[in-house]
Amino acid sequence: MNIAILLLNQGRGSGEVAREHVRHLIKMGHKVYFLYPGNNNEIDGAENINIALHTNIMPVHEYLPSAGKEQLQVARMNHEEMMTYLVDYESALREIAKDVDIFIAHHANLSSVAVHNIAKEFNKPYVVFVHGTGIEPRHENLWDDENWAMIKTAILEAEGIMVTTEYVRDELVKPIIDIEDDKFLILPCGVDLVDFTPENTVGIKEKYDLPETYVICPGALTKSKGPQNVVDAASEYSEHALTVFIGAGELKEELEEKLGNKGKFLGFVSSEDKAKLINAATLLVAAPEKKEHFGIIYAEALAGGTPCVAYDGGGVGSIVTPTEGILTLRDPKKLGEKINHLLQNSGLRRQMAVSCRARAEKYYNYNELVQELLDWLKPMIK
Repeated sequence: MNIAILLLNQGRGSGEVAREHVRHLIKMGHKVYFLYPGNNNEIDGAENINIALHTNIMPVHEYLPSAGKEQLQVARMNHEEMMTYLVDYESALREIAKDVDIFIAHHANLSSVAVHNIAKEFNKPYVVFVHGTGIEPRHENLWDDENWAMIKTAILEAEGIMVTTEYVRDELVKPIIDIEDDKFLILPCGVDLVDFTPENTVGIKEKYDLPETYVICPGALTKSKGPQNVVDAASEYSEHALTVFIGAGELKEELEEKLGNKGKFLGFVSSEDKAKLINAATLLVAAPEKKEHFGIIYAEALAGGTPCVAYDGGGVGSIVTPTEGILTLRDPKKLGEKINHLLQNSGLRRQMAVSCRARAEKYYNYNELVQELLDWLKPMIK
Protein backbone atom coordinates (compact mmCIF):
# COMPACT_ATOMS: atom_id res chain seq x y z
CA MET A 1 0.00 0.00 0.00
CA ASN A 2 1.22 3.51 -0.85
CA ILE A 3 0.13 5.96 1.84
CA ALA A 4 0.56 9.74 2.01
CA ILE A 5 0.54 11.35 5.46
CA LEU A 6 0.25 15.13 5.60
CA LEU A 7 0.99 17.37 8.59
CA LEU A 8 0.36 21.10 8.82
CA ASN A 9 3.88 21.54 10.23
CA GLN A 10 6.49 19.50 12.08
CA GLY A 11 4.10 19.21 15.00
CA ARG A 12 4.46 18.13 18.60
CA GLY A 13 1.87 15.70 19.95
CA SER A 14 0.07 14.90 16.72
CA GLY A 15 3.37 15.13 14.88
CA GLU A 16 4.90 12.42 17.05
CA VAL A 17 1.87 10.20 16.45
CA ALA A 18 2.28 10.67 12.70
CA ARG A 19 5.99 9.85 12.89
CA GLU A 20 5.34 6.61 14.74
CA HIS A 21 2.71 5.66 12.19
CA VAL A 22 5.19 6.35 9.38
CA ARG A 23 7.94 4.27 11.01
CA HIS A 24 5.68 1.31 11.72
CA LEU A 25 4.04 1.38 8.30
CA ILE A 26 7.49 1.26 6.69
CA LYS A 27 8.48 -1.68 8.91
CA MET A 28 5.32 -3.45 7.74
CA GLY A 29 6.44 -3.08 4.13
CA HIS A 30 4.37 -0.10 2.98
CA LYS A 31 5.54 2.91 1.02
CA VAL A 32 4.90 6.15 2.89
CA TYR A 33 5.04 9.70 1.63
CA PHE A 34 5.54 11.99 4.64
CA LEU A 35 4.85 15.66 3.95
CA TYR A 36 5.15 18.89 5.92
CA PRO A 37 7.01 22.21 5.60
CA GLY A 38 10.60 21.82 6.77
CA ASN A 39 10.85 18.06 6.32
CA ASN A 40 14.53 17.40 5.59
CA ASN A 41 14.68 13.61 5.18
CA GLU A 42 13.47 13.09 8.72
CA ILE A 43 12.52 9.42 8.67
CA ASP A 44 14.69 6.70 7.11
CA GLY A 45 12.80 4.71 4.53
CA ALA A 46 10.05 7.27 4.03
CA GLU A 47 9.52 9.43 0.96
CA ASN A 48 10.18 12.64 2.91
CA ILE A 49 8.75 15.70 1.21
CA ASN A 50 9.41 19.29 2.23
CA ILE A 51 6.41 21.46 1.39
CA ALA A 52 7.78 24.72 0.01
CA LEU A 53 5.83 27.62 1.47
CA HIS A 54 5.40 30.96 -0.26
CA THR A 55 6.52 32.72 2.95
CA ASN A 56 8.77 32.13 5.95
CA ILE A 57 5.77 32.44 8.30
CA MET A 58 4.76 28.95 9.46
CA PRO A 59 1.07 28.05 9.84
CA VAL A 60 0.43 26.63 13.33
CA HIS A 61 -2.47 25.36 15.44
CA GLU A 62 -1.46 27.16 18.62
CA TYR A 63 1.22 29.74 19.28
CA LEU A 64 4.32 28.50 21.05
CA PRO A 65 5.75 30.63 23.87
CA SER A 66 8.64 31.66 21.61
CA ALA A 67 6.59 32.16 18.45
CA GLY A 68 7.45 35.79 17.83
CA LYS A 69 6.39 36.91 14.35
CA GLU A 70 7.29 33.67 12.59
CA GLN A 71 3.99 31.85 13.08
CA LEU A 72 0.42 32.38 11.94
CA GLN A 73 -2.42 30.60 13.71
CA VAL A 74 -4.56 28.85 11.10
CA ALA A 75 -7.82 29.31 13.03
CA ARG A 76 -7.32 33.09 12.82
CA MET A 77 -6.49 33.25 9.10
CA ASN A 78 -8.81 35.16 6.81
CA HIS A 79 -9.93 33.37 3.66
CA GLU A 80 -7.33 34.98 1.40
CA GLU A 81 -4.51 33.97 3.75
CA MET A 82 -5.64 30.37 3.93
CA MET A 83 -5.98 30.12 0.17
CA THR A 84 -2.39 31.25 -0.38
CA TYR A 85 -1.13 28.50 1.93
CA LEU A 86 -3.52 25.98 0.41
CA VAL A 87 -1.79 26.33 -2.95
CA ASP A 88 1.53 25.30 -1.37
CA TYR A 89 0.14 22.12 0.18
CA GLU A 90 -1.85 21.16 -2.91
CA SER A 91 1.21 21.57 -5.15
CA ALA A 92 3.23 19.12 -3.05
CA LEU A 93 0.37 16.61 -2.91
CA ARG A 94 -0.30 16.84 -6.63
CA GLU A 95 3.29 15.75 -7.41
CA ILE A 96 2.77 12.36 -5.74
CA ALA A 97 -0.98 11.80 -6.10
CA LYS A 98 -0.82 9.31 -8.97
CA ASP A 99 1.32 6.95 -6.88
CA VAL A 100 -0.79 7.21 -3.72
CA ASP A 101 -3.40 4.62 -2.77
CA ILE A 102 -4.83 6.60 0.15
CA PHE A 103 -4.19 9.94 1.87
CA ILE A 104 -4.19 10.67 5.61
CA ALA A 105 -4.61 14.32 6.60
CA HIS A 106 -3.81 15.31 10.17
CA HIS A 107 -6.06 18.00 11.67
CA ALA A 108 -9.29 19.68 10.66
CA ASN A 109 -7.71 22.68 8.99
CA LEU A 110 -6.11 23.64 5.69
CA SER A 111 -4.25 20.31 5.59
CA SER A 112 -7.54 18.40 5.40
CA VAL A 113 -8.82 20.81 2.74
CA ALA A 114 -5.68 20.27 0.64
CA VAL A 115 -5.99 16.50 0.88
CA HIS A 116 -9.71 16.65 0.06
CA ASN A 117 -9.09 18.72 -3.07
CA ILE A 118 -6.25 16.58 -4.42
CA ALA A 119 -7.93 13.28 -3.54
CA LYS A 120 -11.04 14.37 -5.43
CA GLU A 121 -8.95 15.58 -8.37
CA PHE A 122 -7.23 12.20 -8.70
CA ASN A 123 -10.18 10.06 -7.57
CA LYS A 124 -8.32 8.69 -4.55
CA PRO A 125 -9.67 7.90 -1.06
CA TYR A 126 -8.65 9.89 2.00
CA VAL A 127 -9.24 10.01 5.74
CA VAL A 128 -8.83 12.79 8.28
CA PHE A 129 -7.24 12.40 11.71
CA VAL A 130 -9.23 15.01 13.62
CA HIS A 131 -7.20 16.21 16.59
CA GLY A 132 -8.74 18.51 19.16
CA THR A 133 -6.41 21.44 18.49
CA GLY A 134 -7.70 21.69 14.93
CA ILE A 135 -11.42 21.59 15.61
CA GLU A 136 -11.64 23.08 19.10
CA PRO A 137 -11.24 26.70 17.87
CA ARG A 138 -14.60 26.46 16.09
CA HIS A 139 -16.21 25.98 19.49
CA GLU A 140 -14.59 29.28 20.48
CA ASN A 141 -16.04 31.19 17.50
CA LEU A 142 -12.80 31.07 15.52
CA TRP A 143 -12.27 30.11 11.86
CA ASP A 144 -13.38 32.39 9.07
CA ASP A 145 -16.77 31.07 7.88
CA GLU A 146 -15.57 30.44 4.33
CA ASN A 147 -12.55 28.54 5.65
CA TRP A 148 -14.70 26.53 8.03
CA ALA A 149 -17.11 25.59 5.22
CA MET A 150 -14.19 24.09 3.28
CA ILE A 151 -12.93 22.23 6.34
CA LYS A 152 -16.38 20.88 7.13
CA THR A 153 -16.78 19.63 3.56
CA ALA A 154 -13.39 17.92 3.72
CA ILE A 155 -14.44 16.08 6.88
CA LEU A 156 -17.90 15.13 5.64
CA GLU A 157 -16.60 13.76 2.33
CA ALA A 158 -13.74 11.74 3.84
CA GLU A 159 -13.98 7.95 3.72
CA GLY A 160 -13.34 7.90 7.44
CA ILE A 161 -12.49 10.02 10.48
CA MET A 162 -9.89 9.14 13.11
CA VAL A 163 -9.96 10.51 16.64
CA THR A 164 -7.93 9.62 19.72
CA THR A 165 -10.82 9.38 22.19
CA GLU A 166 -14.59 9.26 22.44
CA TYR A 167 -14.35 12.73 23.98
CA VAL A 168 -13.01 14.19 20.73
CA ARG A 169 -15.71 12.41 18.73
CA ASP A 170 -18.65 13.14 21.03
CA GLU A 171 -17.77 16.55 22.48
CA LEU A 172 -15.72 18.25 19.77
CA VAL A 173 -16.65 16.80 16.37
CA LYS A 174 -20.27 15.61 16.45
CA PRO A 175 -21.83 18.72 18.05
CA ILE A 176 -20.79 20.80 15.03
CA ILE A 177 -20.54 18.20 12.23
CA ASP A 178 -23.23 15.55 11.81
CA ILE A 179 -21.33 12.29 11.28
CA GLU A 180 -22.46 8.75 12.11
CA ASP A 181 -20.43 6.82 14.68
CA ASP A 182 -19.58 4.03 12.23
CA LYS A 183 -17.50 6.44 10.16
CA PHE A 184 -15.07 6.97 13.06
CA LEU A 185 -12.03 5.02 14.13
CA ILE A 186 -11.02 5.70 17.71
CA LEU A 187 -7.27 5.21 17.59
CA PRO A 188 -5.37 6.22 20.75
CA CYS A 189 -1.89 7.68 20.72
CA GLY A 190 0.64 4.95 21.32
CA VAL A 191 3.77 5.04 23.43
CA ASP A 192 7.36 3.85 23.12
CA LEU A 193 7.29 0.79 25.38
CA VAL A 194 11.09 0.50 25.30
CA ASP A 195 12.09 3.99 26.45
CA PHE A 196 9.12 4.25 28.76
CA THR A 197 9.53 1.26 31.03
CA PRO A 198 10.05 0.97 34.81
CA GLU A 199 13.58 -0.39 34.33
CA ASN A 200 14.85 2.59 32.32
CA THR A 201 15.95 4.89 35.15
CA VAL A 202 19.69 4.36 35.48
CA GLY A 203 21.56 7.47 36.60
CA ILE A 204 18.70 9.93 36.21
CA LYS A 205 18.22 10.86 39.86
CA GLU A 206 21.95 11.41 40.27
CA LYS A 207 22.14 13.52 37.10
CA TYR A 208 19.49 15.96 38.34
CA ASP A 209 20.20 15.59 42.06
CA LEU A 210 16.72 14.26 42.83
CA PRO A 211 15.51 12.51 45.98
CA GLU A 212 14.16 8.95 46.04
CA THR A 213 10.57 10.26 46.12
CA TYR A 214 9.42 12.98 43.76
CA VAL A 215 6.34 14.03 41.81
CA ILE A 216 6.79 15.00 38.16
CA CYS A 217 4.80 17.50 36.11
CA PRO A 218 5.79 17.57 32.40
CA GLY A 219 4.67 20.26 29.98
CA ALA A 220 5.08 23.86 28.93
CA LEU A 221 5.01 26.43 31.74
CA THR A 222 2.02 28.23 30.28
CA LYS A 223 -1.32 28.96 31.90
CA SER A 224 -3.28 26.57 29.65
CA LYS A 225 -1.08 23.65 30.71
CA GLY A 226 -1.81 24.39 34.37
CA PRO A 227 1.57 24.26 36.14
CA GLN A 228 0.29 27.02 38.43
CA ASN A 229 -2.38 24.61 39.68
CA VAL A 230 0.24 22.00 40.52
CA VAL A 231 2.31 24.63 42.36
CA ASP A 232 -0.78 25.50 44.41
CA ALA A 233 -1.46 21.81 45.05
CA ALA A 234 2.11 21.24 46.31
CA SER A 235 1.32 22.88 49.65
CA GLU A 236 -0.85 19.85 50.44
CA TYR A 237 1.92 17.26 50.02
CA SER A 238 5.33 19.00 49.98
CA GLU A 239 6.39 17.41 53.29
CA HIS A 240 6.32 14.03 51.54
CA ALA A 241 7.75 14.73 48.08
CA LEU A 242 9.53 17.28 45.90
CA THR A 243 7.71 18.47 42.75
CA VAL A 244 9.79 18.41 39.57
CA PHE A 245 8.73 20.39 36.49
CA ILE A 246 10.13 19.67 33.03
CA GLY A 247 9.41 22.19 30.30
CA ALA A 248 9.75 25.93 29.82
CA GLY A 249 7.50 28.93 29.35
CA GLU A 250 6.63 32.43 30.44
CA LEU A 251 5.44 31.40 33.92
CA LYS A 252 8.81 29.99 35.00
CA GLU A 253 10.08 32.85 37.19
CA GLU A 254 6.70 33.45 38.83
CA LEU A 255 6.25 29.76 39.62
CA GLU A 256 9.81 29.32 40.89
CA GLU A 257 9.28 32.12 43.38
CA LYS A 258 5.95 30.74 44.54
CA LEU A 259 7.10 27.11 44.82
CA GLY A 260 10.29 27.93 46.69
CA ASN A 261 12.09 24.90 48.11
CA LYS A 262 9.12 22.61 47.51
CA GLY A 263 10.28 21.76 44.00
CA LYS A 264 12.66 22.12 41.06
CA PHE A 265 12.34 23.40 37.50
CA LEU A 266 14.56 21.48 35.09
CA GLY A 267 13.59 23.33 31.90
CA PHE A 268 13.75 21.47 28.59
CA VAL A 269 15.33 18.04 28.85
CA SER A 270 16.25 15.52 26.17
CA SER A 271 13.73 12.88 25.10
CA GLU A 272 15.93 10.26 26.72
CA ASP A 273 16.01 12.13 30.04
CA LYS A 274 12.30 12.88 29.90
CA ALA A 275 11.53 9.17 29.66
CA LYS A 276 13.84 8.32 32.54
CA LEU A 277 12.49 11.14 34.71
CA ILE A 278 8.91 9.93 34.22
CA ASN A 279 9.86 6.29 34.76
CA ALA A 280 11.67 7.11 38.01
CA ALA A 281 8.99 9.42 39.41
CA THR A 282 6.78 8.36 42.28
CA LEU A 283 3.73 10.00 40.67
CA LEU A 284 2.96 12.00 37.54
CA VAL A 285 0.61 14.96 38.08
CA ALA A 286 -1.11 17.35 35.71
CA ALA A 287 -3.79 20.02 36.04
CA PRO A 288 -4.37 21.74 32.68
CA GLU A 289 -6.83 24.61 32.47
CA LYS A 290 -8.58 23.18 29.45
CA LYS A 291 -9.77 19.61 29.06
CA GLU A 292 -7.18 17.51 27.27
CA HIS A 293 -8.19 15.65 24.15
CA PHE A 294 -5.90 12.70 24.91
CA GLY A 295 -2.76 13.53 26.85
CA ILE A 296 0.27 11.55 25.73
CA ILE A 297 2.04 12.16 29.06
CA TYR A 298 -0.46 9.89 30.80
CA ALA A 299 0.20 7.02 28.40
CA GLU A 300 3.94 7.56 28.88
CA ALA A 301 3.47 7.44 32.66
CA LEU A 302 1.51 4.21 32.38
CA ALA A 303 4.26 2.61 30.31
CA GLY A 304 6.82 3.73 32.90
CA GLY A 305 4.80 2.21 35.72
CA THR A 306 4.17 5.64 37.22
CA PRO A 307 0.69 6.22 38.72
CA CYS A 308 -1.08 9.46 37.79
CA VAL A 309 -3.03 12.09 39.68
CA ALA A 310 -4.70 14.58 37.38
CA TYR A 311 -7.70 16.75 36.71
CA ASP A 312 -10.70 14.82 35.41
CA GLY A 313 -12.38 15.74 32.13
CA GLY A 314 -11.70 15.42 28.43
CA GLY A 315 -10.07 12.25 27.19
CA VAL A 316 -7.90 11.58 30.24
CA GLY A 317 -10.41 9.17 31.74
CA SER A 318 -9.96 6.87 28.74
CA ILE A 319 -6.29 6.44 29.70
CA VAL A 320 -6.16 6.61 33.51
CA THR A 321 -8.71 4.41 35.26
CA PRO A 322 -9.02 4.02 39.07
CA THR A 323 -6.53 1.13 38.94
CA GLU A 324 -3.76 3.37 37.52
CA GLY A 325 -4.29 6.60 39.39
CA ILE A 326 -6.76 9.19 40.59
CA LEU A 327 -8.68 11.79 38.60
CA THR A 328 -9.86 14.70 40.72
CA LEU A 329 -12.19 17.65 40.67
CA ARG A 330 -10.61 20.57 38.86
CA ASP A 331 -9.38 22.23 42.05
CA PRO A 332 -5.73 22.51 43.21
CA LYS A 333 -6.56 21.71 46.83
CA LYS A 334 -8.40 18.50 45.87
CA LEU A 335 -5.54 17.59 43.57
CA GLY A 336 -2.99 18.09 46.34
CA GLU A 337 -5.04 16.05 48.81
CA LYS A 338 -5.18 13.07 46.45
CA ILE A 339 -1.44 13.30 45.75
CA ASN A 340 -0.85 13.36 49.50
CA HIS A 341 -3.05 10.28 49.91
CA LEU A 342 -1.10 8.26 47.35
CA LEU A 343 2.29 9.40 48.62
CA GLN A 344 1.40 7.96 52.00
CA ASN A 345 0.07 4.69 50.60
CA SER A 346 3.00 2.80 49.11
CA GLY A 347 1.06 -0.46 48.83
CA LEU A 348 -1.61 1.12 46.65
CA ARG A 349 1.06 2.80 44.53
CA ARG A 350 2.77 -0.53 43.89
CA GLN A 351 -0.50 -2.09 42.80
CA MET A 352 -1.18 0.85 40.51
CA ALA A 353 2.32 0.67 39.01
CA VAL A 354 1.75 -2.93 37.92
CA SER A 355 -1.63 -2.04 36.42
CA CYS A 356 -0.11 0.97 34.66
CA ARG A 357 2.39 -1.08 32.72
CA ALA A 358 -0.13 -3.78 31.86
CA ARG A 359 -2.60 -1.19 30.53
CA ALA A 360 0.07 0.49 28.41
CA GLU A 361 1.09 -2.83 26.86
CA LYS A 362 -2.53 -3.75 26.15
CA TYR A 363 -3.83 -0.49 24.73
CA TYR A 364 -0.93 1.73 23.63
CA ASN A 365 1.38 -0.61 21.70
CA TYR A 366 2.11 1.05 18.35
CA ASN A 367 2.55 -2.28 16.56
CA GLU A 368 -1.04 -3.20 17.32
CA LEU A 369 -2.43 0.31 16.82
CA VAL A 370 -0.91 0.65 13.34
CA GLN A 371 -2.20 -2.79 12.36
CA GLU A 372 -5.67 -1.65 13.44
CA LEU A 373 -5.22 1.45 11.29
CA LEU A 374 -4.25 -0.67 8.27
CA ASP A 375 -7.21 -3.01 8.70
CA TRP A 376 -9.47 0.05 8.72
CA LEU A 377 -7.89 1.64 5.63
CA LYS A 378 -7.72 -1.40 3.32
CA PRO A 379 -11.44 -1.60 2.43
CA MET A 380 -11.40 2.07 1.44
CA ILE A 381 -8.90 1.62 -1.41
CA LYS A 382 -10.56 1.51 -4.81
